[in-house]
Amino acid sequence: MALGIGGATVAGVDTNKAIGTPTAPITIEIFSDFECPSCKTFHETTLPQLVREYVIPGKVFVASFEFPLPAHPHSREAAGYAVAASRVGMYMPVADALFRGQQSWSVSGRVWETVAGVLTPAQQKRVQALAKDPGVLAEIENEIGMGRRIPLTETPTLVVIRGTRRIPITGRLIRYELLKQLIDDLSK
Repeated sequence: MALGIGGATVAGVDTNKAIGTPTAPITIEIFSDFECPSCKTFHETTLPQLVREYVIPGKVFVASFEFPLPAHPHSREAAGYAVAASRVGMYMPVADALFRGQQSWSVSGRVWETVAGVLTPAQQKRVQALAKDPGVLAEIENEIGMGRRIPLTETPTLVVIRGTRRIPITGRLIRYELLKQLIDDLSK
């Protein structure tokens, strides 16, 4: 999903981890964990529909936030690489690779091999260095803090925002039909 808008300023959003137009009337914040099977399902099935029907036409702006769960031993490492990749404009390709290869790296612990496969050698070197950068680590901690203030209890959690309305939808309750109905209702 190469719709990132890198560089634009949106309060509290790393726009290199976002898709769509920041001025869209509805924003959807996605809090996810790369090792979460439900997050994988959302990323691979619901998100593409959302992008096609709402992001591309400019109706919705989607921002991704990391929420690695303590129960998943490799999810924080995956989040670190993904955030580092965002700094070189490669968040979505890395996120796609992490979710696609989740069943393998979540068992083997070989997160880097999955990430490296979608990066050039120069990007690999930069992402490895950035993954250890205090700024990247602080961004992940900040996003975890944002999730806890919701309060987020499971992943994925979406927060659908229109004006001052903030509507969280969590975990297995996320179905495209429900999300579509909510977006359509908020668009009226």
